[in-house]
Amino acid sequence: MSTRLATGLALLLLLLAPDVARAVDTEPVIAVLGDSLTAGLGVPVGDAFPARLQARLRREGYRYRVVNTGVSGDTTASGLRRVEWVLRSRPEIVIVALGANDGLRGLGTAAMQSNLTQIVERLRAANARVLLAGMRVPPNYGDDYARRFEDSFAEVATRTGVTLMPFLLTGVAGDPALNQPDGIHPTAGGHAVIADNVWTHLKPLVKRSRTTDGGDVRPTPR
Repeated sequence: MSTRLATGLALLLLLLAPDVARAVDTEPVIAVLGDSLTAGLGVPVGDAFPARLQARLRREGYRYRVVNTGVSGDTTASGLRRVEWVLRSRPEIVIVALGANDGLRGLGTAAMQSNLTQIVERLRAANARVLLAGMRVPPNYGDDYARRFEDSFAEVATRTGVTLMPFLLTGVAGDPALNQPDGIHPTAGGHAVIADNVWTHLKPLVKRSRTTDGGDVRPTPR
């Protein structure tokens, strides 16, 4: 490539940069508020389920930007403390995928329900649509705790009127082929299954927007 051509391409990219940035800024945001399962612990960032959702949205013609706000080790209490930070991106939709660490630590289900309810209410007060992903604990935690833990998510969804995905790890939990050696964190293949499952519940919440090729146009009101 000649020096003149390279310089010309660099100038063109420089001129286009503000337009690209504005296009990204104007895309409605889907934020994923979660823990290490969301952050993608142990797999490349591009293999975590939020990144796979981003790719799926693009393939399906939905002009959304997915923001991964997963933090390893987060409980519902620490997630509650981060809600205002998540809202800085002005998300149109928030996927709440918290509770796994509450369960692993055997924390009280009443406190977890309260935290999740407050999270959802704050998000809805900011006009965000919410998809609440449920979790379960292994049977060795006892039948009573396991039942109360699982039921907590349905109760929060019913009380707040948001969409519920009953179990984030459907088809993944307990499958050695889809989990890392710790038996807790999904492999890239596990994240692919999660992304497909989340998409089933997320799709009714998204609204088709103007595509770059002049395709289907539907409003995306906040």
